[in-house]
Amino acid sequence: MNDGFKATMKAMHDPVHWYAVQVRSRHEKSVFKELEISGIKASLPQILSIRQWSDRKKKIKVPLFRGYVFAELSLNLDRFTVLQIPGVVRFVGLQGKPVPIPIEQMYWLDIILKQENIGPHLEYPKGAVVTVAQGPLRGLQGTVIETKSQSRLIVWFDVIMQGLAVDIDQNLLKPQSVKVVLAT
Repeated sequence: MNDGFKATMKAMHDPVHWYAVQVRSRHEKSVFKELEISGIKASLPQILSIRQWSDRKKKIKVPLFRGYVFAELSLNLDRFTVLQIPGVVRFVGLQGKPVPIPIEQMYWLDIILKQENIGPHLEYPKGAVVTVAQGPLRGLQGTVIETKSQSRLIVWFDVIMQGLAVDIDQNLLKPQSVKVVLAT
């Protein structure tokens, strides 16, 4: 068999995974658009932020994870295409090899983005893992940090070392282990 045929067969069997793509500062939206134009499924989680100028305030959508866009792709087929997009820095990974993001984290990201009162969480979460036992987030695992009468559930994305926080009633949570830490 010739090398071209072998490469084509390997690419056909290459699994499709979600990857974090690091982008240059303030290039998230343009990279996201270019990925979609290239036919690559992409995700750019955004939140509403109030920005103030000298004469007015305005609500604008800003990336939840600054400097990152998520792309679902086959590395063998699409890696070079992604790296050629202006503003793309690299795939996030270990020792130069891109690390896939678990599909469960991408699923929960979509669900959480539909909730209110979410925001970025930039510190590595401390405390035990809990699972949401009731409500629309049932089954979601995360780390809890207590604030006032509500709790903040932190969902951490290991690959990009960032997370997001959502307010949730403590009564909806059940511990995954005995050592649940609720910080005030």
